Amino acid sequence: MRLSDLIVRRRWWVLACWAATAVLMLPAARGVERSLDVAARVRGSESAAVDSLVALRFVQPYAHYAVLVVSGTPSPTEVAGRMVLDSVAAAVRRVPGLTRVRSYEDARDTLFVAAGHAATFVLAGIDANGSAPDVVVERLRAATRGLAEGLSGRYPAVGLRWTGQAALNADLRRASAADARDAEQRALPLTLLLLLAAFGTLVAAAIPVISGILVIAFALGTAAAISAAWPLSIMLQSFVSMIGLGLGIDYALLTVSRFRESRAAGRAPHEAARDAGRYAGRTVALSGAAVAIGFVALLTIPLNELRSVAVGGILAAGFAVLASSTLLPALLAILRGAIDWGRLRPAPRAPRSSARWHRWGRLVARHPLAVLAVAGLPLLALASQAPRMTTGQPDADWLPKEEESIQALHELEAMGRTGVLQTVRILVELPEGTTVLDRIGWTAARRLRQHLFASEHTATVNSFTNFERARPPSRLTLLATARELREAYLADDRGTLLLEAIPREGLDPVTVIELVYQWRALDYPSITGLEGVRVRFGGLPALRADFQDAVGGRFWTVVAMVVTGTFLALLVGFRSILVPLKALALNLLSVAASFGAVVLVFQDGHGATLLGLGGPTQVVFAVVPTLVFCTVFGLSMDYEVFLVARVAEARRQGRGETEALTEGLACTAPVITSAAAIMVVVFGAFTLGDFLVMKMLGFALAVAVLLDATVVRIALGPALLAIAGKWNWWPGELVRTPAPLPRPPTETIPDAAS
Repeated sequence: MRLSDLIVRRRWWVLACWAATAVLMLPAARGVERSLDVAARVRGSESAAVDSLVALRFVQPYAHYAVLVVSGTPSPTEVAGRMVLDSVAAAVRRVPGLTRVRSYEDARDTLFVAAGHAATFVLAGIDANGSAPDVVVERLRAATRGLAEGLSGRYPAVGLRWTGQAALNADLRRASAADARDAEQRALPLTLLLLLAAFGTLVAAAIPVISGILVIAFALGTAAAISAAWPLSIMLQSFVSMIGLGLGIDYALLTVSRFRESRAAGRAPHEAARDAGRYAGRTVALSGAAVAIGFVALLTIPLNELRSVAVGGILAAGFAVLASSTLLPALLAILRGAIDWGRLRPAPRAPRSSARWHRWGRLVARHPLAVLAVAGLPLLALASQAPRMTTGQPDADWLPKEEESIQALHELEAMGRTGVLQTVRILVELPEGTTVLDRIGWTAARRLRQHLFASEHTATVNSFTNFERARPPSRLTLLATARELREAYLADDRGTLLLEAIPREGLDPVTVIELVYQWRALDYPSITGLEGVRVRFGGLPALRADFQDAVGGRFWTVVAMVVTGTFLALLVGFRSILVPLKALALNLLSVAASFGAVVLVFQDGHGATLLGLGGPTQVVFAVVPTLVFCTVFGLSMDYEVFLVARVAEARRQGRGETEALTEGLACTAPVITSAAAIMVVVFGAFTLGDFLVMKMLGFALAVAVLLDATVVRIALGPALLAIAGKWNWWPGELVRTPAPLPRPPTETIPDAAS
């Protein structure tokens, strides 16, 4: 109450502070994608350790690389094709930030050509100590773009397209920012229409939209500042746009609704603003804490993407709570009666919506078991599909098909050369005192290479030698080996060597990841005949395997943390045991139902074409279950807090259990349905984008919120409250508070359903 009084009294100062901060934050928010990282990182993983050791102990010019696919010109096996390739390679070599460039012309390596295909490719090593790889890719594209224009006169179908992890990351940065902006542009007009339908006035409808935009801007601006010290993933941008817009609008909707309710009850504008800050602010703070708990749990996963999403979620929830509890009460006190300016429809003469919800509340109170059966059984049927969820790397393209990197990737597939993008790095560390020039060390390395090469999924295994000889080479012979080849695969101590296994063409990413798992499980002392030998795996397939382990291996730990944290937060907030237990059970049901919907639509393909997919994805991205659980659990708790807080408030004012239930439902159901409709629109806007992971995430969140608001909180939750009766509040005591002024018959409460 004291804080609300202070905010209302100092409302102009509060507004000035927000305006000054916005001036600082908005420029940083607009350019946030330039400061965010696109490379995946799994801290402490085996693949990360291998990459670090390779960079430290070897001179690997292609540790980071991009691939230029040259098509529409003669084959490099022909004179005309070699001339084109020479000019292309020369243009690439002039680009700063490269370590080395290799093509068919360097060693007439048949890897760079394919029978029946005129296309070829150029391998460009990127200097990891210079500019960021995706920045170098932009330079490479600028260089080859001009060259392609010059060659198009002789070869109209010429194509010079870059792909590889660095190029995919560059496209991801640009496309992710565009996807987030497009989703916001799709969501905002529909959101504004829903708010206009709910409030009936332009000013009242505009305030939540402004709040949502400010939450996004402040969260992204803060993330840009954090990224200077702690690298954050590009995934943060889309997630903040999604969650920030939803939470900012939802919390503002609750605050504005409470203000208008107090005004309708005859309170003065400054008193109504104070009530909004006091009652709605307390509810929003508890709700925001529940949302933040899920994101805090994500910080325990050593995965850059999920930790970045966690940071973005915490920032969005924090700024949404701050805006609704400080900025909005001050703004409402300033606007006074202007909140009803721009009325598009006359205020209803009777609270018809409230009466409908009172009737529904009395029906639930009289027949709670029947309501549980009718509403709960279909939800349980949908939730029963959740255990069938299979996580992994979907085969479908996860970037828009028009992106250059995807087009080049398909050209490599036609050549049968995508294996170069899925190279597995094998770091072999011989026991101390043993080198590859010793008979025992050479034999161990030879046996290891033979074993890896014998796999049906392996095309070849490269190193500084092919290990065909039975005996190790002499030191003189080794020194005669090309220096760049020797330093790329053999450390100075001669006891650590690097092998590169290129998978056979046609293998999907899931199979290559399984190959990494199989290789990691082998008994290498038995295979090599050398005790103490250590074999570790890196490269993109190993990174993907570590990615899956980091997410899947900690899922249940995260679940336990979120459930425990949420229970404690609600226990403190409501001083009750049954209320938190009921909330947890219903939240778990909402999450399971959303997982079931994802399985049916994405994994099985039912209705997938409506979302722009060509068919079932077979598997679900590994990050989706953890991310959906943490997000849905917090968002679902919003509506639980809205409802139970209002029921508890009615009980404190002396109403009986049934009357308090119907009163709380009548006051909050319109807000919940309006807020949920807005959330569904916001999340649904991301299902229309081009990123598969964001499609899955947006769809799961939209389904969860829709079910939670229409079935769980309006039917199942009230039914359980009715069954428990006075035991809802055990063992705490409901301290009585003064009853509010009676509501006049002209009061209006937002109701999207109406």
